[in-house]
Amino acid sequence: MAGTLSKILHVEDEQDIQEIVKLALETIGGFSVETCSSGHEALEKVSLFQPDLFLLDVMMPGMDGPETLSALREEAGFADTPVIFMTAKVMEDEVIRFKEIGALDVISKPFDPMSLGEKIKAIWDASHG
Repeated sequence: MAGTLSKILHVEDEQDIQEIVKLALETIGGFSVETCSSGHEALEKVSLFQPDLFLLDVMMPGMDGPETLSALREEAGFADTPVIFMTAKVMEDEVIRFKEIGALDVISKPFDPMSLGEKIKAIWDASHG
C-alpha cells in the first residue's frame, strides 16, 4: 500500500454532492479527484486513474457502495485499495459492517466541505501509521 494519499476515486450519484466533494478535496485538500456517477463508471475509470483511495457513496441506484467496492476489488491491482464510505444514514451496525468489508471509516452526510480533506487525511494517516 502506498504511504501517500494523492488520488481519490469518488463515486456519488448526486451531482451537487459530486461538485462539492471535488471542490473541497481538490481546492482545499490538494488531492486529485476522479468523479464517477455510478459503480459502473467507476469500473470503467479505475484502471486509468489508479486511485490511492476509493470514496464511495453507500446509497446509489444500480450498484450501491458495497457492491461497487466488491466489483472494484475484482479489478487487477485494486484488491487492497483503501475505501471510505459516505452515507446520510450512519448507524453503528452499518459502520461495523462496512469496516468488516474493508472500510477505513464512514463519513456522514451532510459533511463540512472545509474540513473534508483533513478528515480523509486523518482517517488515512490513522490506518497507515
